Amino acid sequence: MKNNIGVKVPTILMPKADVDISKWAVIACDQYTSQPEYWEEVKKVVGDNYSTLNLILPEVYLEDKEYKVPENIKKIHANMREHLDKNILVPQKPGFIYVERLTESPVPRKGLVLAIDLEEYDYNLGSQSLVRPTEKTVIERIPPRVKIRENASVEFPHIMLLIDDPNEAIIEPISNMKDKLERVYDFDMMMGGGHISGYKIDNEALLTKIIKGLEELAKPEVFNKKYELTSDKPILLFAVGDGNHSLASAKAHWENVKKTLKEDQQADHPARFALVEVVNIHDKSLIIEPIHRELFNVDEKGFFDALTAYFNGSGSEVNLEYHNNRTVMDIESLETEGDIHKFSFITKDKSGVITIKHPKANIPVGTIQVFLDEYLKSNPKAKIDYIHGTDVINDLSSKDGNMGFILPPISKSDLFKTIVLDGVMPRKTFSMGEAQEKRYYIEGRKIVL
Repeated sequence: MKNNIGVKVPTILMPKADVDISKWAVIACDQYTSQPEYWEEVKKVVGDNYSTLNLILPEVYLEDKEYKVPENIKKIHANMREHLDKNILVPQKPGFIYVERLTESPVPRKGLVLAIDLEEYDYNLGSQSLVRPTEKTVIERIPPRVKIRENASVEFPHIMLLIDDPNEAIIEPISNMKDKLERVYDFDMMMGGGHISGYKIDNEALLTKIIKGLEELAKPEVFNKKYELTSDKPILLFAVGDGNHSLASAKAHWENVKKTLKEDQQADHPARFALVEVVNIHDKSLIIEPIHRELFNVDEKGFFDALTAYFNGSGSEVNLEYHNNRTVMDIESLETEGDIHKFSFITKDKSGVITIKHPKANIPVGTIQVFLDEYLKSNPKAKIDYIHGTDVINDLSSKDGNMGFILPPISKSDLFKTIVLDGVMPRKTFSMGEAQEKRYYIEGRKIVL
């Protein structure tokens, strides 16, 4: 089904009917990387059952010398071939899968599993591709993941791509017709992952309707109006919400494969595509939370002197407001007001608000992070950490030499506009849900001929 938005209707692989799918599905390999006990418990739950646990390499083991990474990668590749040879993985009729995932939210997260053309994705800084990362890609993280993919015969995705569909016209309507679709799975996920249901979409008329809806989002006139653009900018249709380094590894692998192929062999080679789940950023269940900053070994006066000099020297204006007592600000009170960005700060004995007028970045985290990067370069003894909860910021900032910054929430509408106007956002800008809410491996796809 040809289109101009890089969407591929894939042949999805599902485990055969007698496989216990609740043991088959395990969480994304890049979760619980500091908690080996989580993965040890997963091993116990899986036991001798068929499971994607045997087809992935949990990243908690990447630095574990006893794990013997090279030997285990070979074992993973052998397991993949065995699953194909013994028909443990069964190809479905080409199509998408509509997914509903229920975790802590009172409403399910809705998504579409489909394949994306890696020719339409660029993870490099300054990317203007149809599919773009939301945050800076750490190039050093790619090679070890390519090692896993380069001899793999099957891929399993934990990649989530976001679309900006405020009218909820593409994915959400499928919920009303799901009873007419074939349900391919419906089960409780292990280790507190919630409940998930998947429905097959292989009807050509419905596939066409979905693709046309995505093409509508990619029309220049729709794109320009949505983001209030006065000059044409390259279309951004898909923003990577989760799994960017896995997608970058798939891209790097494809570039290696492409070198071995003639031009006519490249057009439909399976390694050219990657399986993903597409979710609307306006999905009611999708919570986008700011990630706060904590600095260590900071000279408070020197820091604020540097901050004031930096912003005043770059055409912005700084106002420092000190509170009479040490107070953790409610992040909702830090909402952006027009041409103003606000941040709360807290130290051992005081707190307050930093206001930046006429900021250069589109969102507050972009404004503060540019300065923090410069400050850390000039003050090598100072360190930074990225913190999810304001309670943790409060605790850490009560210690000598520490300073916390509480960032305001990010508007869903601002996320895409920021990438369009400013490029990728700073590292650790936002988080989508807790670890147990991340994608579990269920569907697969062949990436070799």
